[in-house]
Amino acid sequence: MRTARTRSSFLLTAALILIVLLQMGCQTTDDSWERVQAAGVLRVGLDPTYPPFEVDDGRGVYGLDVDLAKAIASDLGLDVQFVYFGYDGLYDALATEQVDVLISALVIIPERTRDFAYSEPYFNAGEILIVPADNTTIETMEDLGGQTVAVELGSLGHVEATEWAKRVEGLEIITFSTADEAITAVQQNNAHAALTDAISGRLFLRENDGLKRLPESVTVEPFALVVRSEDEQLLTTLNKSLINLEQTGQLSQIMSEWLDS
Repeated sequence: MRTARTRSSFLLTAALILIVLLQMGCQTTDDSWERVQAAGVLRVGLDPTYPPFEVDDGRGVYGLDVDLAKAIASDLGLDVQFVYFGYDGLYDALATEQVDVLISALVIIPERTRDFAYSEPYFNAGEILIVPADNTTIETMEDLGGQTVAVELGSLGHVEATEWAKRVEGLEIITFSTADEAITAVQQNNAHAALTDAISGRLFLRENDGLKRLPESVTVEPFALVVRSEDEQLLTTLNKSLINLEQTGQLSQIMSEWLDS
């Protein structure tokens, strides 16, 4: 019996070692950053139909994301290659390794994190409040009690304002067909504030005087870079580059150039 138990123990140990070796053999080494670095080129996938983030006018692609990609590539000592896809084809292109990273005004989608990984956010496209430039009383949505807020009908701003109206007494919502019309209502003193997405709001302020956006966003809609989930090394490198661009002021400069006056 002692010999049988010893033999059984040996076989069990051997089986466990075999399982571990098989698992190790199935694991792939993450060389994503070394691969990009060796190629000397960061392949960036984008949909060039979304100004001011990326647009191709027939003479080449330009926009906020384009400048961001160039800044990241320069920071990492790489060239950059832009590869165009329709919006619906971006993630498939990344999954099939046609590109290394997506930089295309993409919102973080938790449901996709099984196959893809997102960088730290580089832009918040969430809802912002726009008020008259001389306003000193409205600092948050809570200050709109007994006042009017203009929104685009059916927009996320409309949904958010509706929720706030349940909590802020006397908050009145006025709807318009477009975000620009909602902001114009504030400009013409027909509303106390407008709640709109950060892109529409900042672009309007870029071309119009007499208004300002409040510094704190009402909601969060983060834009981020996207890589394959297994490319952790590349993601870490890209995040470090984003931090560096933020610390040196380059990121803010790019944002201001495309979204502010």
